[in-house]
Amino acid sequence: MIHAIVRDRSTVLFLLLSCFFVTNALIAEFIGVKIFSLEQTLGLQPVNFTLLGQSGLAFNLTAGVLLWPFVFVFTDLINEYYGKKAVSFLSWMTAGLVFYAFAMFYLGMHLPPAGFWPGSSKLVPDMNKAFQAVFGQGLWIIMGSMVAFLLGQLLDITVFQLLKHRTGEKALWLRATGSTLVSQWVDSFVVLFIAFYLGAGWSFQLVLAIGLVNYVYKVLCALVMIPVIYGVHFAMDHYLGHEVALKMRASALHPVDE
Repeated sequence: MIHAIVRDRSTVLFLLLSCFFVTNALIAEFIGVKIFSLEQTLGLQPVNFTLLGQSGLAFNLTAGVLLWPFVFVFTDLINEYYGKKAVSFLSWMTAGLVFYAFAMFYLGMHLPPAGFWPGSSKLVPDMNKAFQAVFGQGLWIIMGSMVAFLLGQLLDITVFQLLKHRTGEKALWLRATGSTLVSQWVDSFVVLFIAFYLGAGWSFQLVLAIGLVNYVYKVLCALVMIPVIYGVHFAMDHYLGHEVALKMRASALHPVDE
């Protein structure tokens, strides 16, 4: 049975894409607690601008944004070759796994530490507090992240399929980038609205301003990732064989059970 699965290239490819999809989504959620300066990362001085009456804004982003562009790419490629049902299944499964992982972290946070462990590091005064600070994301942030992820994914899947019905085999860049731009417009604001407007009492103007800054970054990432999508698309065609790849894309667009 295992040998037959390994010999089927389309199955192997789906497993690889699925593993990278889930892994990137999980890592992005967990490293997202760190906020970094995009300008300083690029060797630039932090900008200071005003938007919607909110001053002192800069491109300070969560570390999770480093991985979400790859999630977008995998979403579109799985949609392209395996169809909306496959990527919808993966999206719901990923959300469930993220929730499960958060539940396990929550359990780990509330386990009583061994007497020696809190002071066991010379770099961190209290390891138990550090553990809780890193993994203890608030309930509102978790809820906002999960709702935004699912809404964004479902929108991405739908828009991608609509554009593919219009473009066929042409304009991969249009359906990949277009679906990402629409889905991330919703994602950028939903997570902030739930996590910080409802959960932390931020003003609506501040949520809109930071959401716009995050969305600009995601737009730039979507444009930068266009060559990556074409490169991986070419590699997948080469691995599967042109005829098999063409049949898979046609089947993904017009499933037999529809």
